[in-house]
Amino acid sequence: MKSAVENLTPTRVKLNVEVPFEELKPSIAEAYKTVASQIQVPGFRKGKVPSKLIDQRVGRGYVLETAINEGLNGWYQAAVQETGIRPLSRPEVEITEVPDPSATDGELKFHAEVDIRPEVELPDYAGIKVEVAAAESSDADVDKALDELRGRFGTLKPVDRPAADGDFLTIDIAASVDGAEVDSASGLSYQVGAGTMLEGLDEAVTGLSADEDAIFDTTLVGGEHAGEAAQVKVTLKTVKERELPEADDDFAQLASEFDTLAELREDLAKQAVGSKVVEQGVEARDKVLDKLVELVVVPVPESVVEEQLEAHFKPENAHGDTEHDTEEHRAEVKANTERAFQNEVILDAIADKEDVNVSQNELIDYIVTTASQYGMDPNQFAQIIDQSGQVPMMVSEVRRRKALAVVLGQAEVTDSEGNKVDLSDFVRPGGEEAPAEEAPAEEANAAAAAEEAADAKATPNDDPAAAKF
Repeated sequence: MKSAVENLTPTRVKLNVEVPFEELKPSIAEAYKTVASQIQVPGFRKGKVPSKLIDQRVGRGYVLETAINEGLNGWYQAAVQETGIRPLSRPEVEITEVPDPSATDGELKFHAEVDIRPEVELPDYAGIKVEVAAAESSDADVDKALDELRGRFGTLKPVDRPAADGDFLTIDIAASVDGAEVDSASGLSYQVGAGTMLEGLDEAVTGLSADEDAIFDTTLVGGEHAGEAAQVKVTLKTVKERELPEADDDFAQLASEFDTLAELREDLAKQAVGSKVVEQGVEARDKVLDKLVELVVVPVPESVVEEQLEAHFKPENAHGDTEHDTEEHRAEVKANTERAFQNEVILDAIADKEDVNVSQNELIDYIVTTASQYGMDPNQFAQIIDQSGQVPMMVSEVRRRKALAVVLGQAEVTDSEGNKVDLSDFVRPGGEEAPAEEAPAEEANAAAAAEEAADAKATPNDDPAAAKF
């Protein structure tokens, strides 16, 4: 078999393939078996009809057509392997020449147009310069951390006054569209200022006392009327405020391993500095990636964008965002898709250059951590990704994270005050970025399930089906 690549655009090629008759013979033999199982000839068992009789009954041309249809994908895949292209879309195939059915020679010729991952030229990314915010911890940061800790030990007590920011309320709500009630709920708990329920709710309840109500206009965000304008009546039932324990030595002993408040504050100050360093690392990582995207030209195939738009706004998709299908939203999805694709191509190229590999333990750690972010049992999560064939996709994600960490480890990072920032605690020695919050391996069986899922080869995956943005 011969194959050659013709570049049409930086992201699209035409693959020209020639398959000699000798390589068609195995497919023709299989086609005879397929046809023999489909027809019935008196005197012969099904599937045992001789080839000559099949030629007489259905014609050798039909057999040849069956052989080509069944073998075409295999020859295309072999041509992909031979040429080393990395397809991103389904190929558009056109057969240009087939052997004469009556002859015993000739060849099959076809070409396939397909979008591919573009090849990019990497700049010298060692020593990329970025500036991040200074990591100084102030007394205000310590006070905030102390108040948050006190809040964990606080108690709610009813108050006889209008609701104010930060109060905890019990409310009833009823939503109406065009004067008809479409939804209602009673006894809901809500903290003023949380912004987790309906737009306009905070303003409506602020200043209300128990048993008072207010009506406000909003847009519904859930249910069959999601996205529709509605009037909502909210009735305030109770107002409670959080009473915090006194910040003293007794509280320090209750809430920590320290004996005095001074010792607790000193520890909180250290934690605040550590949090600032993590914030610096995240900021530096994002800015380094922004720099890479500025330095590297990555053309984005139109099919990648179209596929993502179709998936995002597909009506029958349970997660399809058809209710917000606007030009602005489509532009936002398009921009996000293009940026995600650029990130992947650049980081994959860096991973190739730096010979970044993913160990089984790294993959297990990622699976367990990701499971905790989704609030799932790691064992169950590992089984799901294994059964759905998403392990290679996760390997690619870990590999890209490590590639970015390699670049971050070589970057020149300074803060807004001109001080050099040491991110050695943020970037691990092996070039792997340390997560801001890492979940421990919870159970031995969870690690075992993750290890089973990780048995797939730790290599990059370019299957279009695995490209999740």
